[in-house]
Amino acid sequence: MQNDQDHFNVLREIDSSSKSTQRQLATKLGFSLGKLNYCIRALNKKGLVKISNFGKNPNKLRYIYILTPRGISQKTKLTINFMKVKMKEYDKLKKELNEKYKKK
Repeated sequence: MQNDQDHFNVLREIDSSSKSTQRQLATKLGFSLGKLNYCIRALNKKGLVKISNFGKNPNKLRYIYILTPRGISQKTKLTINFMKVKMKEYDKLKKELNEKYKKK
């Protein structure tokens, strides 16, 4: 479950700012550089993210991360699952509050 959440967060962040460096993405997500690298490699291996080199200077290699069509589809599925979980949590809290205030 946590992996799905991490992958969802990485996919969402790449979708919104594909020109960010790994360091910038890690900072935005609150991940260590190693954790982000692990997630990006896993997403790339699954065919969800494409990694392209866009730096010409060999001392400053930069990569751009792009969601593949499959990555966009997976991000959508993860978003729907995330929303379902949040709606269940909301319904449960609403029910608890209604029961609590009905007793008073």
